Amino acid sequence: MTNDGAVAARIETHRFFMWTLIVNLNDLYLFVQAVDAGSMSAAARRLDLPKSTVSKRVAELERTLGARLVHRTSRSFRLTPVGTEFFEHARAAVIEAESARDAVLRQAAEPAGVVRITSSVPVAQHILAPCLPALAIAHPKLLLQIHASDRLVDIAQEGFDIAVRSHFAPLPDSALVQRPLATSPIVVVASPGYLARAGAPHEPTDLVRHDGLHPSQQPWRLQRGGDTVDVTPRIRLQADESTLLLQAATAGLGLACLPDWIASDALASGALVRVLPGWRAGTVTTTLLMPHRRGQLPGVRAAVEFLVRHVARHHGDGGDGGDDADDARAPGDRPT
Repeated sequence: MTNDGAVAARIETHRFFMWTLIVNLNDLYLFVQAVDAGSMSAAARRLDLPKSTVSKRVAELERTLGARLVHRTSRSFRLTPVGTEFFEHARAAVIEAESARDAVLRQAAEPAGVVRITSSVPVAQHILAPCLPALAIAHPKLLLQIHASDRLVDIAQEGFDIAVRSHFAPLPDSALVQRPLATSPIVVVASPGYLARAGAPHEPTDLVRHDGLHPSQQPWRLQRGGDTVDVTPRIRLQADESTLLLQAATAGLGLACLPDWIASDALASGALVRVLPGWRAGTVTTTLLMPHRRGQLPGVRAAVEFLVRHVARHHGDGGDGGDDADDARAPGDRPT
């Protein structure tokens, strides 16, 4: 950089800091949130603040600047021409402030603080529960908060750092960062007691004479290499929760199609056995999602890297369903 350029940069930095001494950075943040949300009320709901607080701080910002930034009535909220230009600078200032804060946090010697993780109940039970104690031991200054729910939460709006989701179809595009963790086969299983009573099927078409534990009324699509067979066992029980289907299969009620990471413990103990082991009933992908800026925090980054290593190591694709198995549709097409 030339001397003139260095001087200009110092002057610009000086102007920025003098400006922030005049303008309250919190007021800038609330103004930006109000514009992004489309109204004072929406920003207040997003930030869990009283609407009056947002409105008063934006009004105080206007008084400080000596300019009206927003035309607002009971039904409308729109920027003035001055407000439109000011918004771009305000948003840049807020981003710069957040970047400065994150730069300090990234320098922390050890990951620390709260990391909020959300997942479905089956993912929490079968993927997160086995590995989170090791994460907590490796990083004792982390406080892990786990929210297990089959409700599809809004990750950013509800303040989560990480979501772990298992799904059959690709996730829609969004502003969230997506990191695929593993692709796992969906296998057909039954208890030894059920097979002793009903006999073991040898071909997919044999399943029509067996009791099935179904997530929906859709046929099961089984695939091996280039062969695909749609078949519907007799519906013995229908449930849209994988852990319930696992328990029903273990109790001997019939055949079930389950992700192998849900059935793995029961298979290892002998409580369940594979049926038609050369076939699979689709695949399920497990993906980690997070808001972009949250991933820069040391605690969140440590949790993400740990989960990436653990899930890939313990729940990767170990199936034997053939080269085209990834194209198989899972029974029910319901994410977990």
